[in-house]
Amino acid sequence: MPLRDHFHTPLRDRRHWEGFHSDWASSILRYLNPHLPPRYFAEPRTHLGAQVEVDVATFEEERLVAREPEGGNGVATAVWAPPKPTQTFLTDLPAQDTFEVRVYDEQRGARLVAAVELVSPTNKDRSQHRRAFVLKCAGYLVQGVALVVVDVVTERHQNLHTDLLQILELTDAAPRPEVPLYTVASRTTKENDRWRLDTWYEGLTLGRPLPTMPLWLASDLVVPLDLEASYEETCRVLRIS
Repeated sequence: MPLRDHFHTPLRDRRHWEGFHSDWASSILRYLNPHLPPRYFAEPRTHLGAQVEVDVATFEEERLVAREPEGGNGVATAVWAPPKPTQTFLTDLPAQDTFEVRVYDEQRGARLVAAVELVSPTNKDRSQHRRAFVLKCAGYLVQGVALVVVDVVTERHQNLHTDLLQILELTDAAPRPEVPLYTVASRTTKENDRWRLDTWYEGLTLGRPLPTMPLWLASDLVVPLDLEASYEETCRVLRIS
C-alpha cells in the first residue's frame, strides 16, 4: 500500500498528523514486542510540544531567614543565599515533539539498546529544533544505542540525517541526495579499538510502500522493523484510505 501525504490536503483536512504519529508509534510497539527475543521489550514514548509545566514549590520570603529548629533546642541555621547571576539571557529553549519507541534489555538492568524516532514538523521547523533533534540522535549513537529515524514530513524539506553526519563531523561521508522523505537505520560498533558507524539509508516516495529496516539490539543481533506493516495497521485503525 502507498505512503500517504499526511501534511497536505486532502488528508490533512480529514485527519490530524499528531494522532497518526502517536498511533504509528503504538503500532510499531505492537509489531516489535512479539518479534523481540524474550530478554528485550519495547515501550512507547510520546510527548507533544513546548508547554511543559513543572510543579515547583514556592517558598515564602520569611523562610529565607534564620530559624530555630522545632522543639526550641539547637542552634538556628541561616539559609545560604547565592550571589546574583553573572549573566542573564532571554532564550527560547527548543521544545521537542517526541514520537518514539524504545527497546530495552532487561538482563542488563533494563538498559536502552535501540530507539525508533518518528520525525515531526516541529523537529524540522527551526535551526535550534533541528539541532536539538540531531544532538539527541547523536547522543544515542555515542552511547551505543541503535537508531532508526523515519521522516515522512512533507511540509518541510530539511534532511536531518545530513545534519546528524555534520554534528558527528563525518566530513568524509558519502553525500546523500537531499530527499525530503527517508528512513535511516544506524548503529555504532567497535572495530580494532576504533568506533565505526554503520547506516542503512532508504529514500521514501509518496505512493510507494515503506521498506523493512534493520533494528540492532546488539552487535550480533538484529530484528527486522517492518515499517510498511505498522504503517498500514495505523491507517486501518484510523480509517485512512
